Amino acid sequence: MGSIIVIMGSGSDLPFAERIRKFLVDEKIPVECQFEVASAHRTPDVLLQRLETYEESGRDIVYITVAGLSDALSGVVAGCTKHPVIACPPDLEKFGWAKAFSSAMTPKGVPVLLATRPENAALAAAKILALTEKSLYKSIEKYMSRRRAETLKAGEALRKEPPGSQ
Repeated sequence: MGSIIVIMGSGSDLPFAERIRKFLVDEKIPVECQFEVASAHRTPDVLLQRLETYEESGRDIVYITVAGLSDALSGVVAGCTKHPVIACPPDLEKFGWAKAFSSAMTPKGVPVLLATRPENAALAAAKILALTEKSLYKSIEKYMSRRRAETLKAGEALRKEPPGSQ
């Protein structure tokens, strides 16, 4: 079974990162989600040690990095793993495109994907894991079908009673 490993740069990132697990649980997408706190700046030795343990586990893994300020965490994780890395910065709305640049602009050979919302990071990670764990597709398809139905319902409601028609 594959796992999503959420690595936070500090404990203060937990409320934002917890939205990843909440999405998986709420949408009944059966993916294991583990949390770690390890900073590329303050505890690089701990980060590298934990990454080595995960690399040796033989599991299918997708890392989601949640790091504020200067996002060295995402690039360091990507540079030290054979698994996909999705950066999901908690302060993107505050710092804008400069933050996106800090998270996703990495050197050639160090790929970091960027998701702006924890829920999208969780869904992207589940889709990646589904490539080898086909049973995940059923849960993903149910979620996508529900979202489609919600959109169609909203459109139908507008056609029945257009704005300003009262």
